[in-house]
Amino acid sequence: MTTTALSCGNIEREARPARADVRWFDLPPQPSRTDVDPILLEAEGRVVVHGTDADLAAVVLRLLRKNLLAELSVGYVPVTRSPASSVWSLPVGEFDTALAAPARATPLIRDDSGGVLLGRGAIAPMTGQVYCDDQRMLHGSARSVEVFPDPDAPPLSEPTDDPLTTQPAPVTTGLVTVVTSRKLLWRRSESARGRAMQASFEETTVHRDGVAHPRPLHRCAWYRHTRDLLLARP
Repeated sequence: MTTTALSCGNIEREARPARADVRWFDLPPQPSRTDVDPILLEAEGRVVVHGTDADLAAVVLRLLRKNLLAELSVGYVPVTRSPASSVWSLPVGEFDTALAAPARATPLIRDDSGGVLLGRGAIAPMTGQVYCDDQRMLHGSARSVEVFPDPDAPPLSEPTDDPLTTQPAPVTTGLVTVVTSRKLLWRRSESARGRAMQASFEETTVHRDGVAHPRPLHRCAWYRHTRDLLLARP
């Protein structure tokens, strides 16, 4: 089986491993559906992304939209140290893990703007309210509010043949919310784990995997998708 590998952005080809079972495609940074979808239609087994967290998120979003999360696993080769590389313990420039490591069920975080989060979401600074599930984490001002996928979250239960008579346990994990408060000479951080984070705040910029939302927002939500991502990781 041939692995489909995507080089996103201006990446040196010399870094690619010379393997007959890997087929490389050169794509622009943060590739669009017209860049990715035709390639995914012919992909089998695994898709490897060589690029940034934003590039990875762009490709995973197309897997989600094309209903391919159960059919294709994903490998990631970060070109620089990043939130996603830290969360998932993926060394910079490491191809062996992306190509050969077993795929593990991994929380896929979505947002209410139609995107996905693979590394870090951030609202900074902000004044407003933040909830992680039912826990209120902020009512006031904060230096920053950050959301990360939880690498320790257990995988979701597999769908059953008879969902009407089988009630799965409620999902209570998937992401980590970190609120860092502003003080005169020090900062204090509080974290919580849960399935979803919701925030309402005075209008400000929200970042997702290093990319700013195209317009200021006054509310946002991140939550665990109902199907996990199959990610190659240690």
